[in-house]
Amino acid sequence: MSIQALDHYTINVADLDASVRFYEDVVGLKNGERPDVPIPGAWLYCGDRPVVHLVSETGRDSKGTGTMDHVAFRAIDLGVYTKRLSDGGYRFKERDIPSMDLHQVFLKDPDGVTIELNFWKEI
Repeated sequence: MSIQALDHYTINVADLDASVRFYEDVVGLKNGERPDVPIPGAWLYCGDRPVVHLVSETGRDSKGTGTMDHVAFRAIDLGVYTKRLSDGGYRFKERDIPSMDLHQVFLKDPDGVTIELNFWKEI
């Protein structure tokens, strides 16, 4: 048995609606179908895969299992993306890694999780 790919990650969020808007409007994922589970939440899709699971902290005793440093997504259309971030008033940082032909954009979600967007061959 071996690991084949990342399936998803889950974030416990303080404001479910704000987090769904962020991951849709800023990151570019799509809120989609989620099984009927007894905990409020949302599944955000990249294509046909639910890669980000959001779980509302409202009314829960548990607040998560540990610290997450960041989550990285592969992205395209750097200029379009950074314009959307700027126009939306989102703070972000950028970094080039010329030896890898990589441009990175970093921003925070509503709960402070760092989102890394990797734009390969766009520098």
